[in-house]
Amino acid sequence: MTESKLNLSPINQLHLRSGARMVEFAGYSMPLQYNLGVKAEHIHTRTKAGLFDVSHMGQVRLEGSSVKRELEALVPGDIQSLNAGRMRYTVFLNANGGIIDDLIVTDAGDHILIVVNAACRQKDLQFMKDNLQCDVEELENKALLALQGPMSEMILETIAPGVADLKFMSSGEFSVCGEYCFITRSGYTGEDGFEISMPANMAMEIAETILSHESAELIGLGARDSLRLEAGLCLYGQDLNETITPIEADLGWVIGKRRRQDGGFPGLENITRQLRDGAPTRRVGIRPNGRAPAREGTEIFDLEEKKIGSISSGGFGPTVGAPIAMGYVQNHSIAIGAQVSVLVRGNLLPATIVDLPFITPNYKRA
Repeated sequence: MTESKLNLSPINQLHLRSGARMVEFAGYSMPLQYNLGVKAEHIHTRTKAGLFDVSHMGQVRLEGSSVKRELEALVPGDIQSLNAGRMRYTVFLNANGGIIDDLIVTDAGDHILIVVNAACRQKDLQFMKDNLQCDVEELENKALLALQGPMSEMILETIAPGVADLKFMSSGEFSVCGEYCFITRSGYTGEDGFEISMPANMAMEIAETILSHESAELIGLGARDSLRLEAGLCLYGQDLNETITPIEADLGWVIGKRRRQDGGFPGLENITRQLRDGAPTRRVGIRPNGRAPAREGTEIFDLEEKKIGSISSGGFGPTVGAPIAMGYVQNHSIAIGAQVSVLVRGNLLPATIVDLPFITPNYKRA
């Protein structure tokens, strides 16, 4: 896809003025990094506040008298018990229990708001239109910004009074720069933070207002990836796909107690069997023992040099100060602390299977 045909964010000119290195991502021209560089952007988000342009992600409004019941038939999460203002992470499933996409569902009071991954937005939109009787509307005139980091509450409270009262995975409508915006206390970095849905024509003003605070910096896709990897969070298309079930992905917690008992979601038979008998493979954390990062596709071997899996996401963790990775290994090989090898540039290098995440999340739960 040529640059002239790429979709542009409502704050594209801000990226260019800020020295962004732009790349193609999911059909959009997106900032990979700015002048600070990926490592400094990562650390800035962990210590202060980073502003991410996530306007490429899909925002979908569902409305109808039976919307929760209909949506629950497509996901394993307990949607019908979701209270107004609350959010839930869940997954769309196919008939075999494979993950079509992971998504956030929010009860916005008089409707349901769904945010889906950029690379899956058209597929997800058609999936919902094909399987739901309720009204399905893509909010194409909305932008989405994420403010993440320990200083994000302090910064956002100055322009959206009352937002500090939100708890993790809750939402509300707030006045920002004279315009009502829908704000959730959520994000994908492992840090406390917010996602702000706003009219596209307000995105530039709101972004510049946030960035006028000395502790806020624009952050690109490079640091977004290393931040979510340290937090043990999956990237669809690498860590998740339609051949991987929630049990294999170590996301069994998305299947609520009632849903396990009552069923009624796609792939029930296969998922129930894996819950009972164990999955053939499982997503785990991996720490290469040296300094060489083991990236996506790197093969994993046991100490007898038998291949037992491969890495789905890997790189350097700036907060950890060392290479980190996630991958899928055969279930009998997943004991925490197990010693394995990773094949990097033709050499078998020592590594250890570890718990996820690699950092302690900093969410505001109370």
